[in-house]
Amino acid sequence: MSADLRLRRRALVALAPLALGACSWFTDFRDQPAIQPWETVSDTVAPRGQPVNSVPIGGRLTPGYQISYAALPTVIDSFAGIPNPVPVSDSSLAQGRRYYQINCAVCHGDAGMGNGPATKYGVPGISLMTDMTKGRTDGYIYGMLRNGRGSMPSYNRIEETERWHVVNYVRALQGKLDARFAVKTGPVGYPGQGGWTVPGYTATAPTRPAPFRGRDAIAEPTPERAAETTTRSGDVAMPGKTK
Repeated sequence: MSADLRLRRRALVALAPLALGACSWFTDFRDQPAIQPWETVSDTVAPRGQPVNSVPIGGRLTPGYQISYAALPTVIDSFAGIPNPVPVSDSSLAQGRRYYQINCAVCHGDAGMGNGPATKYGVPGISLMTDMTKGRTDGYIYGMLRNGRGSMPSYNRIEETERWHVVNYVRALQGKLDARFAVKTGPVGYPGQGGWTVPGYTATAPTRPAPFRGRDAIAEPTPERAAETTTRSGDVAMPGKTK
């Protein structure tokens, strides 16, 4: 092999990493959601959930030293007198519906009738429409979400304020709210869809939702979607454009 041919081969090997790095399908740890220097938080993609036992910036309405996390009837009963600090609004119900569909509908069903798909595999069908459940206070339902009880696990992974949104949505399903607060049932979007179909930012992660992605990506939301993406602060989280 001539010296000239060997030199050419070495040059090709040296240039290969640069060529691969220019490919759109080639990714590495540098290509990921991250807050860059001098970048405002509102311009970033929402981060992952908060670490276990971390302290939220807004404090807690029911701290662990005051009411334990034990899934016991007496503990759940102690939540009964806690007032709901989140007022009912269209944005609260829209947020509550998203969390309900992700966490609750699998057992309780889309409309709270206790006929979710998990009941086909031996999970008890617990209806939220019984007179006994309708007679529970908002604080009691919140306590069930926080601690769990019986066959229901704890949904403490849902942040505190967001749990109250779920309580408001359950109340709407039960017909306990004013008639003007009518809510829809069923999935908000198709599996894997992002943008306005997933919960917006929370009090401990005040960043915009991940960009809207999907086969029906749109530049602007419809009036209905705009109402559903209104956040607690009154802002509207607009779906991002896809390239």
